[in-house]
This record gives sequence, C-alpha cells and structure tokens, in this order.
Amino acid sequence: MKRRTLLLLLVVAVLVLAAAAATSIVHDGISARARPSALETAIASAMRRLAMPSSATAEKNPVPNSPQAVREGMLHFADHCALCHANDGSGDTALGRWMYPKPPDLRARKTQSRPDGEIFWIIENGVRLTGMPAFGGTAALAGGHSDPRDSWKLVLFIRHLPALTAEERIEMERYNPKGLDERQEEQEENDFLNGAPAKPEPEHHHH
Repeated sequence: MKRRTLLLLLVVAVLVLAAAAATSIVHDGISARARPSALETAIASAMRRLAMPSSATAEKNPVPNSPQAVREGMLHFADHCALCHANDGSGDTALGRWMYPKPPDLRARKTQSRPDGEIFWIIENGVRLTGMPAFGGTAALAGGHSDPRDSWKLVLFIRHLPALTAEERIEMERYNPKGLDERQEEQEENDFLNGAPAKPEPEHHHH
C-alpha cells in the first residue's frame, strides 16, 4: 500500500511538474534566462529528495574536520567548482547566473541544513536536468574526483563557506581556472619580474 501511494504521489508530481514546465515554456520559451517558478522549484526539490537513496542521508563524513582538510577542500573547490558556484559559494558568476536552474547559494540554510551524506551524494553523482555534473566514479577520467575523500573534503569546505574570510578568497583566486588572456598576462608579469625583455608590440599598418 505504501509503495502504491508513493507511486501515485510520484505520478502526480510528474504531471504537475510537466504542467508547470509547459506553462513556463509558453511564457518564456526555452530560454535559460528565465527564473524557475516557486511551484517548479518546490516540485524539483521534492523529486530530488525522492530520487536520493535513504542510505545517502545517513552516511557520515569519514574525513575528520581539521584546518588542513578544510583548506584542501577549499583549493579543490576553487579549481573545480568556483566557475559555477563562485569562490564564496554564492553562485554569482558569469557562467552560473545564466544557468537554468541557477546554482544554489551554498551558504544558505537550504544547503547548510542538508546532511553531509546528501551533499556528498550530489557531488559524486550530480543532478539530472541541471548544470551539476557527477564528479565521482568513472567521471574521474574526465577531471572528476578519483578519491571519494576529495568529495568529503569539499563537504567540509561547503560547511565552512558561511565563515569564509577575505584572505581565503584571495588565496582561492590563485587556484581558479585561468583563461588564455589571463595566463598570458600572468606570464608577462612573471617575465617582467624575472628580468626577461618585454615582447615587442605587434606592428599596425595603416592603409
């Protein structure tokens, strides 16, 4: 009986979500600029809870909470996660603010109140129909986490985000992925500091 009731609720949730999505598409098209409605967000959250195995909620972090572990998680976050989530976890980045749905504010109660096991599960497995990829398992071959302890350290750092200091944010910036222009500028600065001759500016021919 319980399984039948759960299945019925799941079917109703899918139908309501489909109706909400259809309404959103009629109103906003398929633009990623749109903001999910409150109903769509609530149903998506409920579906995510139903899809997550109960064992994940009960799982405890095997990595002791230490300054070193938090720092390792911080630097890993800067290199792998900050592009979408921002160094401070706000999600306010050039990429994150145009995603649909937008990355959650990891400092907020909605994330901070989740059990460690749920956060770990999301990092390892990703979330379908969002921009959140899976970083565990075979995803390690494409730049993910080969050691689950890396994901558990990220959980420790996410817990630390509400207390992130200005000094930590500055350190994280050094580990953020660099674009071609940024790498070239950084190389030129290093060359200048090391006494290398400056590269001549390209000639501009006037016609």
